[in-house]
Parts: sequence; C-alpha cells; structure tokens
Amino acid sequence: MTDFSQLLLYLPGILIFLVGSGQVRDWLKARRPGAYCKAKVIDCSHIVKKDKKDREIYNFYDILVEYTEADSGRRIRKNIKSPTEYSLSQMVKVYTDSEGKAALVDGEEEPVFHPVVFMLGGALLILLALEQNRGNEIMAMACLSMILIGAGLSMVFHFISVNKRHLMPIDAKVVDIYSRQISKETKILRGSRFTYYPIVSYEWEGRENRRRCKINASQEKAFQVGDTMKLYVDPASGIVSEKNARPFMAGVGAFLAVSGLLAGISILSQVL
Repeated sequence: MTDFSQLLLYLPGILIFLVGSGQVRDWLKARRPGAYCKAKVIDCSHIVKKDKKDREIYNFYDILVEYTEADSGRRIRKNIKSPTEYSLSQMVKVYTDSEGKAALVDGEEEPVFHPVVFMLGGALLILLALEQNRGNEIMAMACLSMILIGAGLSMVFHFISVNKRHLMPIDAKVVDIYSRQISKETKILRGSRFTYYPIVSYEWEGRENRRRCKINASQEKAFQVGDTMKLYVDPASGIVSEKNARPFMAGVGAFLAVSGLLAGISILSQVL
C-alpha cells in the first residue's frame, strides 16, 4: 500500500507535464511564419440545431472568409464555425495550422501560465515526488520553492501583460441563452445535464455584433435575457475579451512568489 501511495505522488506531475508538452507543441506551431493572416468576411450565417424536445444542441455562426495564402499568393475561401457574428466585408484575424485548418481569433484569453512554464511545473512536481519518496526533504523543499516562485511570477506577469493592453470596457446585453447538453439521463444518473452560455449583443466602431460568451453556468437561471455585462476590447486589434486584468490575481501571485522565495532562503540557510 505504501508503494502504491508513493506512485500516486507522481500522477499530478505527469498529467501536468503531458498537458503542458501538448500546449508547448501548439504554441510553437502558432509561431511559425504565416500562421496568422487577415481575412475578409464574405458571408455569415446563423446556424441553430435543436433536438426532439426543442432544446438547442448547436448554436454558432458559419463564417465564410477569404484571405491570401502567404506561400503561394492564392486567394483562399474557407468556412469557419464561430460563436461570434461578423458583418460582411469585416476584416478578421485567422489562424491556420500546418494541415490547413483555419480558426478565427475572436476573443482569445491570454493564458495565466505560459505553456513552457506549465510544462516545467509538471517536471518539478515529478522531481518533488521523487525526492519526497527518497526522503530528501531539502531537495523536495527546493522543488516546492521553485514551483511557488514560478507560479507566482507567472500570475504577476499575466496581470502586467493584460494591463498593458489597455482593454476598453464596453456594455453588452444578453439577447439569448445557448444551452448545451453535456450528459443524458440514464438509469444511474437522474436528469439530463446542461451548460448555459449567454449570447450577447454589443456595439464596436459603429457596428453591432453578437457573441456567444465562453463564460457559462450549470444553473439555467444564471443568465437572463436583458441582463447586462461588461466585455473588454483591445483597441489595437479589436479582439474582444471577457476578462480584464485582475489585481486580485496579481496579489495572489505576489504572495506565492514571496512564500517560495522565503522557503528558498530558509533552505539555503540550512545548507550553508
């Protein structure tokens, strides 16, 4: 039983490392030449599909965009599914992967932890478990200290990065609710499970837009038609975000970083 519990200590680090390595791979792909381009909206269709009980199972906008391929100079047209409505002739930012699949960049949130930092955090957790199982408390504490410092600094730098974008708050009004079924009723589970997303309308640069938000709730009455909420627009790119810089996150990050630093100083005092 003791050996099994020791093996379980490695599990969080392994999972985080694997997820982080996948994020690093995607991050490197996104930074290849020609990954992003500007495209013009040619058509925008609202697609709603419902089940037999008149519940929505799909609610998105089918966007037809046209852009010039960086390598060949050819004009490419592609249909892209998006939660956001766009007007005809509107210019948008498009990401294309190495296989030619395209996606609109329409409200991406900056990750709190950089993919490389996330992957290294997983590696440090694995090393922490290893040293803990060996009984090497000093090395285990050193790993924990580095994890705290890395996590804390990442949160502080994320706050600074978002704050530098000077996001402008704009008013948005909930005009509809999208309900997505995530599980069906079974003999074991009673009742179907749904996730509810607000669909909002907002105005930017004299143009009215609609957007299905990423924020969601499991309670049906969490969002009501007619409610108002804040969205945040990057003036430089026009990209809409649902969250602004949060001082609370910077405070928590500073606390973690200082705690890790103090732990590191304590370890050095014991070694020296």
